Amino acid sequence: MKSPSIPLDEAWQDKRWWWLLSPAIPLVFTGSLVAFLWSAHVWCMFLAPMVIHVLLPMLDRVFGEDFSNPPESAVGQLDADVFYRALVWAYVPLQLIGTVLGAWIAVTQSLPWWGHVALLLTVGAINGIGIGTAHELGHKKETLDRWLSKIALAPSAYGHFFVEHNRGHHKRVATPEDPASARMGESFWAFLSRSVWGSWQSAWALEQERLNKQGMNVWHLQNHNLQAWSMTLLLYGALVVWLGWVALPFLVLQAVYAASMLEVVNYVEHYGLLRQKDASGRYVRCEPEHSWNSNHLVGNLLLYQLQRHSDHHAHPSRRYQALRHFESAPQLPAGYATMISVAYCPPLWFAWMDRRVMAHYGGNLNLANVQPSVRQKLMRRWA
Repeated sequence: MKSPSIPLDEAWQDKRWWWLLSPAIPLVFTGSLVAFLWSAHVWCMFLAPMVIHVLLPMLDRVFGEDFSNPPESAVGQLDADVFYRALVWAYVPLQLIGTVLGAWIAVTQSLPWWGHVALLLTVGAINGIGIGTAHELGHKKETLDRWLSKIALAPSAYGHFFVEHNRGHHKRVATPEDPASARMGESFWAFLSRSVWGSWQSAWALEQERLNKQGMNVWHLQNHNLQAWSMTLLLYGALVVWLGWVALPFLVLQAVYAASMLEVVNYVEHYGLLRQKDASGRYVRCEPEHSWNSNHLVGNLLLYQLQRHSDHHAHPSRRYQALRHFESAPQLPAGYATMISVAYCPPLWFAWMDRRVMAHYGGNLNLANVQPSVRQKLMRRWA
């Protein structure tokens, strides 16, 4: 196994004020809803999908990649600076404002069918990216951050992510046992159902095991799943009381889209990568080489550097502003915005990514995490 290596880099500069772009996402997307109310032009609400699937890929192409790493001498100061934590906190209230405004528009405004689609995509995008924010918050030890993580998951009804990601996915990542690690030859659409159901089952089992060890029933109020799901019930219940039952279908559909945004990112992050077993039969420690990485500058500034996923999995407690590029990490050919669009089309995805998996493993398919049902087909393809 290659040892992780960090390139020497003297070009690093703190992007302190550029990180404001991350909490700007819900502000801008909610602004498109306000623009619709002000102008009565439904097309204003298509800003979110246009940004995600058109503008961001273009900006990533124009501004390229940033391989610079913060020196270790600066990491302590970066971690201690509350400014960076506040930027993550800021996403959550803006996210909730966008959700409430979207529900109100869905109920009170006369929209064509495609206007409802635009509204669902906009609010769903706010909350789908909000799961990424919850991801950053949920890895921290501070009580405020952890509760804000659960609140950020409430609009998407995906509260079990708080448990499963931290204690399930990070333990089993890049293994066949992990429902959130995509296998080579597995389409996103096949992965989606496996990941959603498997992650839910795992989150419940993890909390049941934890609580039973403490002498408590799984239905105890200390169950983190129940705490997070209760926030969804509280939010949805309050909006239904205010706007009526007609708001509920909108809330459910935008949550489905939000969850699918998380899952397509999960699909991209570990596709085909596999941790090998050591002499004792146990999986080796997770290293940067077990996650696909992207250094595309604009996407990282907009997503709290989620795309530097290799360092995140190798060092989960490291804060977003200090994540590093590793030479040993496999690199995505584009940023997440491009990759998730390609993932929706399996033939294009396989043509683009399977050869990269094979290159990463030196042409040895046995080293990859392969979908069992297509192993023989892939063996013939890559023989």
